[in-house]
Amino acid sequence: MSALPLLEVKDLEVAFKTADGIVSAVRGVSFDVYPGETLAIVGESGSGKSTTAHAIIDLLPGSGTVTGGQVLFGGRDLTKLRSTEMEDIRGRLIGLVPQDPMQSLNPVWSIGFQVEEAIRANGVATGKREVRKQALKVLKEAGLEDADRRLKQFPHQFSGGMRQRVLISIGLSAHPQLLIADEPTSALDVTVQRRILDHLESLTESSGTAVIFITHDLGLAAERAENLVVMHRGKIVESGPALDILQDPQHPYTQRLVAAAPSLASKRIQAAVKADKPLETAEVGGEGAGFDLATVAERTAASAGESTPVIEFREATKVFKIRTGGLTSVAFTAVDHASFQVAKGSTLALVGESGSGKSTAAKMLLGLESITSGSILVNGQDVSTMNRRDLLALRRQMQPVFQDPYGSLDPLHNIGNTIAEPLRVHHAGDVASRKARVLEVLDQVALPQSVLTRYPSELSGGQRQRVAIARALALKPEIVVLDEAVSALDVLVQAQVLNLLAELQAELSLTYLFITHDLAVVRVIADYVCVMEKGRIVEQSTVDEVFANPREDYTRELLDAIPGAHIRLGT
Repeated sequence: MSALPLLEVKDLEVAFKTADGIVSAVRGVSFDVYPGETLAIVGESGSGKSTTAHAIIDLLPGSGTVTGGQVLFGGRDLTKLRSTEMEDIRGRLIGLVPQDPMQSLNPVWSIGFQVEEAIRANGVATGKREVRKQALKVLKEAGLEDADRRLKQFPHQFSGGMRQRVLISIGLSAHPQLLIADEPTSALDVTVQRRILDHLESLTESSGTAVIFITHDLGLAAERAENLVVMHRGKIVESGPALDILQDPQHPYTQRLVAAAPSLASKRIQAAVKADKPLETAEVGGEGAGFDLATVAERTAASAGESTPVIEFREATKVFKIRTGGLTSVAFTAVDHASFQVAKGSTLALVGESGSGKSTAAKMLLGLESITSGSILVNGQDVSTMNRRDLLALRRQMQPVFQDPYGSLDPLHNIGNTIAEPLRVHHAGDVASRKARVLEVLDQVALPQSVLTRYPSELSGGQRQRVAIARALALKPEIVVLDEAVSALDVLVQAQVLNLLAELQAELSLTYLFITHDLAVVRVIADYVCVMEKGRIVEQSTVDEVFANPREDYTRELLDAIPGAHIRLGT
């Protein structure tokens, strides 16, 4: 490693003008990045990590302004450069892989046009033929198969992993000295995430590119970076070698991040069992910081003695007809003869990559997708044979919580009306009793009454997901279907929501079908696991059995892809 840093951030200050005055978003941030080094910046949403990255390359949104400090790149202070001078640095010398590929890629432009535009803008090649040749080259380097055909396609025709590879190819097209990767894989399956990050690592190592890796997942950061910067409320609270911080966090906030990381929670469980310690002593951090492992253990033990199947899939199959042009179509089997049971009061996790069929199975259970063959029983009743009236009655017993709370909550309805909506639809009680029930479920999900008159846009991601859970509980259901209900949340908020779900299950004897791609989360919330691959159940057992003795290569691949899975922690 070079003795001189490539990038020096010194006492950086960033502020935003708002209707309520000046808001300080980044305060006194200082760190160095050396050539070829990967430095991770971690923290929850709002901690200032992305704002810091955008300040470095002069891409602060809205009224954001650098109000103090220096950003030295190769000895030049980037905060003092004119916009035209920054354009010569941005892209050519400092690349960016942004967080959301659907927002970062123009939906009306082909992939080829967008990659070629970046190549021309950064002066990598000139002339139509050379630009096209370079575009194909960088897409292939980013691991995109069949690049010649893909150039003509549009973002909506790509999977999340493919879109992310396009952004990586754009970010690295000019072979920059520094690459800023802002949550580059936060919306991807863990296996796709690992493949993307492995490929990004190989590309940057071969070119000697330094990387600033921004994430909210401390386990992922420690696995991918040599050094770590932990940010909280706009300030750096801890920094140093990544493994040192992970194994011995000093600041209370860092301890909370470690406690909240699902993959590391798994290691704490295993360490406690090996040491023959009570599980509650394995938790790190303050109140609400991590998973209440003792509660999870008690719930697992209690549910293990319950064998009554509330949900039962019997060779359930779903086949879609997909048009290929004109009157022709092909059959696609999304769920292929799936069979499993969920015991009363327990949690069964249905896991697998995107496209494995797990969400389709959930929709079949909820009656949102028809069943092609086989059957699905809820308390002994076959969902596939129900008429509309019976299905409406069933939905009083079974409620969903979806992945994106902002997308599943009506932005024009305040929170009070949102939670009361299922009560009105099912004609449950009079106006007074509905109001009382809304207040009751608000209390159950630990939200103040003041949110009743607020709208989804005025709440945080964790608060919105609590509203979605409150709405699901309003009708006092027996079953809750959670489809990627925590995958879009920061690890701290995720831990709070998972704790809440465990507490509600213990209090209300709820039965959960938990859909996820993340086995780390499964480890701390579920009792049983069904692993789906290409529509089929390939493995099912208790959580402990699947983690200790996975039978299938696919299950082992999912376990191996858990961020931080290869990091050894002290007990």
